[in-house]
Amino acid sequence: MNKLEISLAGVLPPVPTPFTTQGEVYHQALADNLERWNVYGLAGYVVLGSNGEPVYLTHDEKLAVLETARKAIPPGKWMIAGTGCESSSATIELTYQAAEIGADAALVITPHFYRGKMSAEALAGHYFAVADASPIPVLIYNVPKFTHIDLDSQTVARMAEHPNIIGIKDSGGNIAKIADMVRLTGKGFQVLAGSGGFFFPALAVGAAGGIMAVANVAPQQGLDIYHLFRKGLVSEAAELQREIIPLNGAVTGRFGIAGLKAALDMLGYYGGPVRAPLQALDEKGRETLRVILVESRTIEE
Repeated sequence: MNKLEISLAGVLPPVPTPFTTQGEVYHQALADNLERWNVYGLAGYVVLGSNGEPVYLTHDEKLAVLETARKAIPPGKWMIAGTGCESSSATIELTYQAAEIGADAALVITPHFYRGKMSAEALAGHYFAVADASPIPVLIYNVPKFTHIDLDSQTVARMAEHPNIIGIKDSGGNIAKIADMVRLTGKGFQVLAGSGGFFFPALAVGAAGGIMAVANVAPQQGLDIYHLFRKGLVSEAAELQREIIPLNGAVTGRFGIAGLKAALDMLGYYGGPVRAPLQALDEKGRETLRVILVESRTIEE
């Protein structure tokens, strides 16, 4: 599979990893959630992205989650596996194993523990090594909120020259930089909005689609923004974008993964607990979140 064979246009939720109240991975809940999401016209899913709490999973748990997801994701919907680790060798190993399980592409976060040494050369070398070894296409994952590393557009353009690096999920929210990445990268390289808070403006400057946490709880709203924009109904798409901003903020920066899982519970999915040391959303936070869900017309009062 290469740049010409996989299109990530559309909306892809980065799905949470469900846990039981005893703290074990709840595989049936993951399969059940995916079955519900499958009724929407989503392009696919990211499994083991930031919302999947991969830093709290063992290597074997990661593989088991990928296996469960692959069985529940039907043909016609992509499964993108989060395989980024701190070392190039570990990333290559997990990427290869994800491909064996059936992942269609790998989402690779920037290594960041030794961020003072993560120069453009070091990062480019990392991605080139992974892309050279990977049997599936690779997407760059730029998420400065977590990594404190923000790839510049020139470095991304250099990486985009590799035939097996097909795109980037950019969660920084800098629309000028997203536009510049689109300008500098070649045809077939896909820039994806990494948050629903700037989905419409990202589309307006050439993004192919979005990998957005809010699409877990409001998949249809995300799809409506995408399809209205593609039809040229930009005023309507912009209006929906404005409406979704408070909900997006609630399930990302404001309440984080605990808020996302609480929202899923309120909507009849399985959200369940987060894994320690993350903390559950308190009752005040849950009440605030419910109001936001009602105001965004995601849930009935």
